[in-house]
Amino acid sequence: MLRINQLVYRIAGRTLFDGTSVHLPAGHRIGLVGRNGSGKSTLLHLIEGALQADGGSLERRSGSRLASLAQEAPSGPTNLLDAVLAADIERGALLTEAESATEITDPGRIAEIHNRLADIGAHTAPARAAAILAGLGFSQAEQMRPLDDFSGGWRMRVALAATLFLEPDLLLLDEPTNHLDLEAVLWLENHLAGYPHTVIIVSHERDLLNRAVDHILHLEKQRLTLYRGGYDSFERTRRLRLEGQSSARLRQERQRRHIQAFVDRFRYKATKARQAQSRLKMLERLEPIAAVIEERTVPLHFPEPKEAAPPLISLSGVDVGYEPGNPVLSGLDLRLDPDDRIALLGANGNGKSTFAKLLAGRLEPWSGKLVRHRQLAVGYFAQHQLEELSTAATPLAHLGRLMPKAPDELLRARLGGFGFGVDKAEVAVGQLSGGEKARLLLALASHAAPQLLVLDEPSNHLDVDSREALVQALNEYRGAVLLISHDAHLVDLCAERLWLVAEGGVKPYEGSLGDYRELALAQRKRPAKNGENGTPKVGHERRRQRQDKARARAALAPLRQAARRAEAEVERLTAEIAVLDAALAAGGEYDPRHGALARELTKAEARWLETTEALETAAGD
Repeated sequence: MLRINQLVYRIAGRTLFDGTSVHLPAGHRIGLVGRNGSGKSTLLHLIEGALQADGGSLERRSGSRLASLAQEAPSGPTNLLDAVLAADIERGALLTEAESATEITDPGRIAEIHNRLADIGAHTAPARAAAILAGLGFSQAEQMRPLDDFSGGWRMRVALAATLFLEPDLLLLDEPTNHLDLEAVLWLENHLAGYPHTVIIVSHERDLLNRAVDHILHLEKQRLTLYRGGYDSFERTRRLRLEGQSSARLRQERQRRHIQAFVDRFRYKATKARQAQSRLKMLERLEPIAAVIEERTVPLHFPEPKEAAPPLISLSGVDVGYEPGNPVLSGLDLRLDPDDRIALLGANGNGKSTFAKLLAGRLEPWSGKLVRHRQLAVGYFAQHQLEELSTAATPLAHLGRLMPKAPDELLRARLGGFGFGVDKAEVAVGQLSGGEKARLLLALASHAAPQLLVLDEPSNHLDVDSREALVQALNEYRGAVLLISHDAHLVDLCAERLWLVAEGGVKPYEGSLGDYRELALAQRKRPAKNGENGTPKVGHERRRQRQDKARARAALAPLRQAARRAEAEVERLTAEIAVLDAALAAGGEYDPRHGALARELTKAEARWLETTEALETAAGD
């Protein structure tokens, strides 16, 4: 389908591709991965011909059709269904010609038109377009409304629907999940997994890269490497390859030293000179194996919150919204405790962000009772805040405005916990990448060491490795977390409880994320009826089963929290001992605290093992 031969491309004096080659066979679903800024989107532009290479070539199969996801949202008075159908220009032209077929004197042409319409499935096209729109969250009534009735994010879904509807031989998708909710992402994974032609997807969604693709194309150091399998398989294979490369380099270095020692010893002795010269030529022909230099992922560290007694927030009969008399959410009866890790489920438009703003104090309840812990500090992250950052100010200046009394050392230490070292802390925000801006927002949101983090789509601008760093940071964080994310991998690893936002309320979801995936896919397999919001519904028997599971999880919650606290204590003591060991290795004096910390660590490890075993036993029962 696509051959890339010795591709060279430079932009603004920077080389993105340096003589790289790869063959992408037809019919494969390929995930294109690499660090932010490495050139993934540029490669898609080169493939579709929007950019011209500086060297080499990109050869596509002759006559193959290509389509890529538009980067601008469509607009106008056209309804959604017609907008998707209009994407197939050939179908529209043939239908127009067929309508005026009586004016055509050549009967052979009439037959050609109808044969071609049959070949491209023209008559089933409206049903296919409606099914795709339904999968992306549009009800039947919404599909007949004009584009201009919808926000930019929803219109970008229409752009995605139009691209998928075309079903080209080569489909290029650049971050197709950016404007989707979790339900639409689950549908898209399933749809792409069955795509009949070649697709190249740029994405940082680990689950999508595991479920929807069969090859990973890795862009690193201006080179492209194709791996078989999904993302997890790619990581394992690449790790083994790097380990093998490191071992081979060490063996080669030992061989070089051995040969060089022989040459140095015997090159001037008449009896050994010929052998020494032979080995010298061998040394010259020995191709060096490149050193493995891993691209370092910046770790994230949230500041330690002050302890607070439960509950952090309690809600009783709370109504909230924007327009008087028209609440978005009503009758909320919930509470958040210091150890809660909660993810919100529900289609976009149901009120997830409204609920997040309520907890963060950005919205006040209209009625009912909302009680906050008197010392509660809340860290709030939302995507729209990216636009509120001053492009001329530096990360240090942004944080300094929120912490005016903090010394410069503390500000820099806080920024360092989010990857802003000396070289980045004083760079203007306008020069930062999207991922760096997202990390800055996380630093600003947590500046007050909050007991509760409310995170609304925190991973949108983070690459796969940075998302893993966020997972680790959230799991190390000792406060409560309320998470909204379309990244199922992030939700699965960070959330212990699920709340469903639907039908104007927020209630605990009595099931797992896997249960919700099944329900969401079943719901999206048929067009949503008028008034449906795309949120899966649960039958009576399955609801009872999920209630049983929910009660079982609630019974395990205290053990799970105790195990997490014990593990955190082991990590803290291990880190303190490591600092003392490093100081001693550097020539410092023995610190008498070492022995006491070692004894504490032994006790903490015993507690950790005890609580973990108790948790596993209870879970098994």
